Amino acid sequence: MPASRVRRVLGTAVGAPLLLCAAAPPADATAEPFETVTVDATGKVAPDGTLTLSGTYRCLGGSGPVFVSSSLQQGDSPVREGVGGAVANCDGADHTWTNTDKAAPGRFRPGPARVEATVMGLSGGGLPLPRFHAVTQQDITLVEG
Repeated sequence: MPASRVRRVLGTAVGAPLLLCAAAPPADATAEPFETVTVDATGKVAPDGTLTLSGTYRCLGGSGPVFVSSSLQQGDSPVREGVGGAVANCDGADHTWTNTDKAAPGRFRPGPARVEATVMGLSGGGLPLPRFHAVTQQDITLVEG
């Protein structure tokens, strides 16, 4: 076997595991099993476009700020619209969250919708890196209110 081919085979054998390790997310990028976020089954949409979503969360630690964010999707549109954000208290206890924002009037209507809620913190020195504590998607019903 030619020496160049041996080097390629050895390079592939040694490089493949390193590549897989580099592609794997850091250990702190995944949520711990005791960190949770939920979405209430009902959200509110007002005639002026004001949206209100709520739920609960539980998280621990975090060396930087942590937030609960939410987004809303309705109908056949693949577009999700962000709905506010709240600062999270990551003390291991259960807390409620409520996010309110205003969309264009008529953009969302009473009826079925889908919410994604995320508890995410920023950590690390220099350039802050995201740390996802918990993420969920939930089908809900928007009611007028």
